Amino acid sequence: MKAAVYYETGDPSVLKYEEVPDPVCHPGGVLVDVKAIGIQGGDTLNRRGGMMVGKPHIVGYQCAGVIREVGPNVKDRTVGDRVVVMMPNGSHASMVSARPDSTYIIPAGLSFEEASAVPVEFGTADDCLFEFGHLKAGETALIQAGASGVGLAAIQLAKRAGATVLATASSAEKLHRLKEFGLDHGINYKTENLAERTLALTEGHGADLVVDSVGGTTLEQSIAALAYRGRISWVGNAGREEHQPAIWPLMQKNASITGVYLGAETAVNPGRCRTMIERLLSDIAAGQLKVVVDRTFPLSEAAAAHAYIEGRGSFGRVVMVP
Repeated sequence: MKAAVYYETGDPSVLKYEEVPDPVCHPGGVLVDVKAIGIQGGDTLNRRGGMMVGKPHIVGYQCAGVIREVGPNVKDRTVGDRVVVMMPNGSHASMVSARPDSTYIIPAGLSFEEASAVPVEFGTADDCLFEFGHLKAGETALIQAGASGVGLAAIQLAKRAGATVLATASSAEKLHRLKEFGLDHGINYKTENLAERTLALTEGHGADLVVDSVGGTTLEQSIAALAYRGRISWVGNAGREEHQPAIWPLMQKNASITGVYLGAETAVNPGRCRTMIERLLSDIAAGQLKVVVDRTFPLSEAAAAHAYIEGRGSFGRVVMVP
């Protein structure tokens, strides 16, 4: 099969498009012909400096496709099923081997490209807002990196839950586009002071909940923008800063911060997470929520796709097709 691989971590140029051995279908597993690959922020971080399970290494958390082979011990999946797959690595390929419990049936009406950008993005956003963020109707939610995959999901989910939604982005154009997804007030982080603007928009109250996927100095700004007894769901380090954020100002507000990692939650509480992700897939197929695919690249141009994402010009998810 063909795959985007690398032999050492580094910038996008380390990605090579090569022929590699086909994966094996295990007795308790399935083989999936990949039709679309949703590139996650974690994929670019791992490529830049994460753990490699072998050489060459195939990175990637998520893809969608059609089951081509089912192991003899598998009872709940069949050849021909359309599925989206979550995995620790390996999605940047034309075929993947997966456990059945890491696959989700794609509802009718949902494309492979859309499905490849749902479980991680919408599942993470849902957990940040509700399971760990305890968002309630009438509260104010501030979403950092609103134009990202998780950001767009969080804006829609928070608005649907009855919150006032603030979000950050790097341009007026992006903030304007976010309005159609439920954004009430946008903050341009390049030209405005986040804390000051948040306090002004909330009449001095601050944000009850902040979803922060950026980390670093941005996390410090999130703390400054918090309301008294506010909460932060910290879900990543997309800013790629080495700076260790100072979180002690939380004490002055009796505020809290929770680290959120969907991968751990799916392992520890698989039943809850499966129900949540299946619900989100159904809601998207029904048109209640929307996946935004910014641009599609062929898998052979994985290096260009990663470089495009790291250029911070994307709006929504970037997808690759084998």
